[in-house]
Amino acid sequence: MNFKILCSDLDGTLLSSKNDVSDFTVSEINRIKNRMRVVLVSARMPKAMRYLQDRMGIGGNPLVCYNGALVLQNADELCNIMISIDLTKELHTICDRHGIKLGLYQNDEWCVEATSERVEKEIFNTKAQPIFESTIKTLQRWEQNNIGPHKIMLMGTKCMMDVITPVLESHFSDTMNCYRSNDTLIEIAPKAVSKLGAIQSLLHSDETLEDVIAFGDNFNDVEMLQKVGCGVAVANGRDEAKAVANWVTLSNKEHGVAQFIKDHL
Repeated sequence: MNFKILCSDLDGTLLSSKNDVSDFTVSEINRIKNRMRVVLVSARMPKAMRYLQDRMGIGGNPLVCYNGALVLQNADELCNIMISIDLTKELHTICDRHGIKLGLYQNDEWCVEATSERVEKEIFNTKAQPIFESTIKTLQRWEQNNIGPHKIMLMGTKCMMDVITPVLESHFSDTMNCYRSNDTLIEIAPKAVSKLGAIQSLLHSDETLEDVIAFGDNFNDVEMLQKVGCGVAVANGRDEAKAVANWVTLSNKEHGVAQFIKDHL
């Protein structure tokens, strides 16, 4: 296999634990990084990805954050697409009626109203610390600075998410992408962004998607896995991801990405 770019999702894919890559993965990335660009492609914020870049020695490469809403290379913004404050306020009003809390993300800011089991889990998983303030105050502050969120996380019970899902589809399907991360979480991104679109924006003039190998596990990886030259899903991935992939490797806990790289690259 001869590729110019390797793109990988993080959580559930490249990470063998909740917040780190294995020594095996570091070794395999180091072996190939001089003959192909290794790009991390995630729903995470930049600072929750940079420590992983540093650990693998790929710090100068682009970062695809927030599913493609923010693409960075060192200090340069290659892409910056935000959800409008007006849309965010409308979403907040609807969620507030259903008792659903919002996590708001803008570049390296993560804002929540209060700590919770979910928030503490994300602090552990991403090594990032949130700003604790009311959602209304966050939105007022961002509106004054003429910015909006790159990602919104809806947090509640399974029942709350079951109720809000059709409401989101009817109110926001034309303006925002909504992904059910699990029973109690829904991730929201600007409609115009996708991991695949971000990858396409990073291609050099002599490169096509056929030059890309990508690894993923979840709904937001499906298009990427389907359209690149070689899509590889991990065994623990969603059935939808495995169905469109060219290959299925071992699970993330079995270092599936590293094992595939060792066997094929």
